[in-house]
Amino acid sequence: MECHKAPVEENGKTVKPKAGLRLDAAWAFEVGSENGAVFTAGDAEGSPIFERVSLPEDDDDFMPPVGKADPLTDEEKDLLKRWLDEGADFGEWRGNLEGKPESISNTGTSIPVSEIQQLYTRLGEGVTHPDEKVWESVTASGGRVQRLSSTNPLLAVDFRLASTDADDTDILSAQVVASHIAHLDLSKSSATDAAMSLVSETPNLVRLDISNTSIGDEGLKHLKELKELRYLNLHGTAVTDSGLTVLHNLKSLEAVYLWQSKVTEQGAKALRGALPNARINTK
Repeated sequence: MECHKAPVEENGKTVKPKAGLRLDAAWAFEVGSENGAVFTAGDAEGSPIFERVSLPEDDDDFMPPVGKADPLTDEEKDLLKRWLDEGADFGEWRGNLEGKPESISNTGTSIPVSEIQQLYTRLGEGVTHPDEKVWESVTASGGRVQRLSSTNPLLAVDFRLASTDADDTDILSAQVVASHIAHLDLSKSSATDAAMSLVSETPNLVRLDISNTSIGDEGLKHLKELKELRYLNLHGTAVTDSGLTVLHNLKSLEAVYLWQSKVTEQGAKALRGALPNARINTK
């Protein structure tokens, strides 16, 4: 908050928030900075604030600036990502109302319930709430399992923060909760195409991140029946133009990230033609 709070008087001068961005109130967070919105509810990867804290520390745009404050830990970044992906709900928090324009709602929660939240509610209907004991084998394999909420039976499964790179066997341990998985993160793991057989068992999968893995075209074949998939990160994978053809029929997709994969601009163009309403990111 040191750089992003309400203006204060120091030594006879008014110190304003950097870039006009205040993070000390819900209403201010929603207003954003002098450059525009800093987040998109339901889309962490498309939110500038998440991008900034996730950059390499030597990048000029990395936040917080080196020497100004401690960078977010992996756990803190993961929490921010989940909060954004799940709709960026401020709950009852309002924060500092100083300087709030009269035209902005007093509730601090002017963002309506997102369509993505409604999606999770629909997918959770009729699904039983699993007991934590069910996924003990997943935890033992280095995976982290979290409920999307206390009232929703769907789960987020993450192997990204495993103490050692999770391999296919570790990842396939999540088959015990496959039908409950809505978010699956295999990024930076040792997953190969074989691990993707798990995905073919996840009918409620909404978000899949396999970035920075060796997964390629064969692995993508397991996505062909995922009718609820909205977000797919293929950054830094071995996926080629040929593999992308599987995605052409996944009309639910809203965002696909292809940067540093084996996909050519021609392949990305073909995907945009098949999915005109999706954001296809190549850089």
